[in-house]
Order: sequence, then structure tokens, then C-alpha cells
Amino acid sequence: MGRRFGRVLALLLAPLMADGAARAEILPFETLAGWREGGQAEALAAFLVTCDQLAAPYWQPLCRLAQDVPADDASARAFFELLFRPVLVGSPPALFTGYYEPELNGSAVQTPRFAWPLYRMPPELQEGMVYRSRAEIEAGALRGRGLEIAWIDDPVEVFFLHIQGSGRVKMTDGSVIRLGYAGRNGHAYRSVGQELVRRGLFQPHQVSAQVIKAFVRRNPALGAELLNHNPSYVFFRKLKKLAPELGPIGAMGRSITPLRSVAVDPAYVPLGAPVWIEKGGAQPLNRLMVAQDTGGAIKGAQRADIFFGYGPAAGEAAGVVRDGGRLVQLLPIDRAYAMVAEQ
Repeated sequence: MGRRFGRVLALLLAPLMADGAARAEILPFETLAGWREGGQAEALAAFLVTCDQLAAPYWQPLCRLAQDVPADDASARAFFELLFRPVLVGSPPALFTGYYEPELNGSAVQTPRFAWPLYRMPPELQEGMVYRSRAEIEAGALRGRGLEIAWIDDPVEVFFLHIQGSGRVKMTDGSVIRLGYAGRNGHAYRSVGQELVRRGLFQPHQVSAQVIKAFVRRNPALGAELLNHNPSYVFFRKLKKLAPELGPIGAMGRSITPLRSVAVDPAYVPLGAPVWIEKGGAQPLNRLMVAQDTGGAIKGAQRADIFFGYGPAAGEAAGVVRDGGRLVQLLPIDRAYAMVAEQ
């Protein structure tokens, strides 16, 4: 699990609101829109995937009890209502986006078609270092060192794989490589979509992953410059024991679940906690999920990235999500009331 998991584990042990900047309010369950239709049995199953990673003492009794809850929505809903309280942290509206596990085409060797590398972590890159930028790496700073995991046929898909942080590569021999996040170059993430808006090329409501991909492919030279606007660069590792039916590995070192796992800011939302999502937009979504991942662009108490699954359909669904709403944490009763009292 490496450096990233060690950093996340430290965050798990930190106080929920270390900076004291966000207000917390306990809500009644009946104020959660769609709570009784939320499919809580699926959410409970996702919760159990990472429950043993929750180090705080108030979680462990709940995790033991959760293992014996019957696998139906009514029983799961009763479990959450009896032992948790909804806590609204921060001020809505939230910002919800979506992410997915891309599926790319790759080769073990460089060819004219497969010309863009995916790199493993350079051995000299240590936690906290600011390393070479995306532009420098794309210009060849790491070539000839044997760090390539695979060669890909589309530089735009490589860029979006970096944003997603994990993926699948279909190799020319028919095999599939599962890739997970290994580390990054230490540069802060900068949004290509925001840069397109800043340059007057699009309005904010027009920008999506699909729009960015299409624009870069239509304008290769300008597109390459725009992609390098984001200096952050991600390195990968092979996940040799990850079964095809399982989701990618999240920040807690376990597989995440489509439409039940979300990436959050662990400075405000404890990793492993259930969270109630009320997402607006063209495709509203009210359901119980679990905070099991993080992301470089996911900052704030009312910010979440919803995991949609893998492959092109999941990418299409995730790429158009940029919606408001609210995020409500479900916390153990003692912790919920203590957090409100600490304000």
C-alpha cells in the first residue's frame, strides 16, 4: 500500500475537524431526502469492506455488530438509525463530481501506435519532494530508465488515467493489467477545465471530461499545452492480485464499490464513514455511500467525488457530473454529539 496509504492512515487517526473551520449540526434521519429508499443493505456491505481499518475506539463495536446484520434494506436501515446520527459538516451547496476506472489499450513495448508511457515510481522520488513537472516528464525526462509499465495508444487517455488514479490496460496479447496509484511528483493539481474557461474557450457549464478530450484531440498542439497546464503527474504500480470483478484500490487499501464509494477530504470526513449523498443536477442521486477514497482536487467538507465503476459507460456517466446538493456524514452517536459539543 506504500506511501499513500501511510499518509491516509495518519489522517484516519487525526481529529475530524483539526482546523476547526467547519460547523457541525446533527440532523434527524427523516430530513434525509429519500432515506427510506436508499438501498442501505448495499451500503452496509461497502461499509464492511473497510470497517476494520477504522482505528478510533468508537468505531470497532459498530463494526462487530455490522457483521451480524441481515442483508436486507430494512435491517441495514435500522442498524444505521439505531447506532448513528446524521451530521452536516460545513455549508451546502456541496460540489459533487464523478470518477471511474478507465480502460486503456496498451503494449509491453513502444511502437508507432503505442507511444505514450505509463511510469512506475522513480526510486529517487521520496514523500514530500517536488519532482519534475508534467511538461518535463512528457518531454522525455524519464526515458531510457526502464520505468515504463506499459505503452498506451492515446495521450489524452493517459492524462485522464492520471486524474482517476487507477485503471485497466488491455494489452496486445489479450491480458489485462490492473494499475493502482503509486505516488505523484509533488506538484499541486491544476484544473484544465478551469484553464479552458479562463482563456474564454468555454463557459463553466460547458466543461466536462468529454468536452476536454474532444477539444484536445481537435487541437493537438494547443491541447498538449493545456494538458501540461496541470503540472501534477501520477505514477502507477501493477496490482497483480486484484480480481477482475473487484473495483480499484481506494485510499484505505481496499477495493471500492461503484455508486457506493466516494472520495472525500479526510480533513473533514473520516475515511470509512458512511455518508448520505443528496446530489442534484440532471440525474439526481440520493443514497448512502461510504467515504473510502481521496483525491488531489477533493477539498472541503462539502466536496465529494462519486465512483461510477470502470470502462467507457462509467466514464461517460462520471464525466458529466458537476452538481450541487449536500453531503451528510453518518457518525457513531457518541462521536456525533461530542463533535457538536466541541465547537
